[in-house]
Amino acid sequence: MSAYTYTLTPDGACPLGLIVLRADETIEQDMRRLLGRASPLVTRVASGTSVTSESLQQMANEITGAAALLPQGLEFSGIGYGCTSGTAQIGVAQIERLVKAGANTHSVSEPVTALLAACRHLGLKRLAFLTPYIAEVSEQLRKTLDEAGIETPVLGSFHEEVEANVVRIDADSISAAALDLCKGADVDGLFMSCTNLRTLDVIEPLEQSLGMPVLSSNLVLAWHMSRIADVAFLGRGRLAEQT
Repeated sequence: MSAYTYTLTPDGACPLGLIVLRADETIEQDMRRLLGRASPLVTRVASGTSVTSESLQQMANEITGAAALLPQGLEFSGIGYGCTSGTAQIGVAQIERLVKAGANTHSVSEPVTALLAACRHLGLKRLAFLTPYIAEVSEQLRKTLDEAGIETPVLGSFHEEVEANVVRIDADSISAAALDLCKGADVDGLFMSCTNLRTLDVIEPLEQSLGMPVLSSNLVLAWHMSRIADVAFLGRGRLAEQT
């Protein structure tokens, strides 16, 4: 066997990381579309096949271990936790603590903090809230937003508990529900919750129809992570236009 010498390339910019739910089939593809070459390195966290308050809370026991499966020699600019309702259930501060216990990162983001930052950026105070999930899951997130000064006067839901069905809700169904929800509503924006819901391609058409900003979990998370890492955001709609 021949033995060769080699030279190591210098470390580049600190990368982004992302903790994805085991059941999520959408967020990784969306992140590649929204962040391009800056797309995060991904690890997965154990999650239930059904979405309830209990199954979301149980993920708290798995987050640090999932974060620890990211490359340990790296210092991350930021790590995202890819679950909107899970963040509301577990708590923003607890998510940050659990992620930092497993990986070396300057910042932690998740869709709740990202949504609040996007609302401040766009000047939004009252959101129409569209979710795929059952009422008990949605109400905790609405309470979290309300405590941060964001009202959700109208709520629409597909009342789905099975995660494998959420990802297969089609674009026409999402658009029809969003348009009906916002009809006559006293709101200044629409938020479509859930990182597994395929919302990216309906954002701009909905903005054209509704005449107001349309946000989704993956859109705001990618936007917030791009600001953390100071990388390009290849986004959609008014959030991208006003970045």
